[in-house]
Amino acid sequence: MMTTKNLDFYYGDFQALHDISLDFRRSEVTALIGPSGCGKSTLLRCLNRMNDLIPTSRVEGEVLLKDQNIYDSNVDVVALRRDIGMVFQKPNPFPKSIFENVAYGLRVNGVKNKAFIAERVEKSLQEAALWAEVKDRLYESALGLSGGQQQRLCIARATAVEPEVLLMDEPASALDPIATQKIEELIHKLKKTYMIIVVTHNMQQAARVSDVTAFFYLGALIEVDKTETIFTRPSLQQTSDYITGRFG
Repeated sequence: MMTTKNLDFYYGDFQALHDISLDFRRSEVTALIGPSGCGKSTLLRCLNRMNDLIPTSRVEGEVLLKDQNIYDSNVDVVALRRDIGMVFQKPNPFPKSIFENVAYGLRVNGVKNKAFIAERVEKSLQEAALWAEVKDRLYESALGLSGGQQQRLCIARATAVEPEVLLMDEPASALDPIATQKIEELIHKLKKTYMIIVVTHNMQQAARVSDVTAFFYLGALIEVDKTETIFTRPSLQQTSDYITGRFG
């Protein structure tokens, strides 16, 4: 459903990604792993053109979503980011009510039907395993939620517009173990509906939540395979060394 072909990415003169060709599939979680600075978050931001916001950035190669290159000049970037939602490392709820946080994307996209918006808000909060905790306080500020609740709210906000793909950049790194477990359980549930690509530094988390794992080093894709294979019998010594903590 989504593919990168010979993707190179530059910050000015610095090449951050080298010839990345990688397939992503619906109803699978793909984990991107590797040491800091290896290019995994850069790749994630290439997948919904978030790097367009960096003036000196440059992309070569292709990123295909359903056979359409998302970098073609005729692509509507706003519509693209509706189809490819993103959840960031640090929860970033808007300074609005819980309800308005989830409804925001619908309103931006021109939805005015109040009953439909209310229905989508409830469905998204249920998908994010948050409805039971907030249904009696929907019009209170989202900033009053705990960190874990805020991150699940951000996931609900991303899914409210029914994207094809969910990108997650270290979605649990700022959370305590209990909140992290809830996010991981949520990822398992959401993959039935969405294609999910998650960046994580946590090897145990990658092993728990993903179906496929891709290992990056110095901007290059070193190895990609089923997660069980990567963690038990990787093809390359470099992958084994990273997984077992010999470097990184």
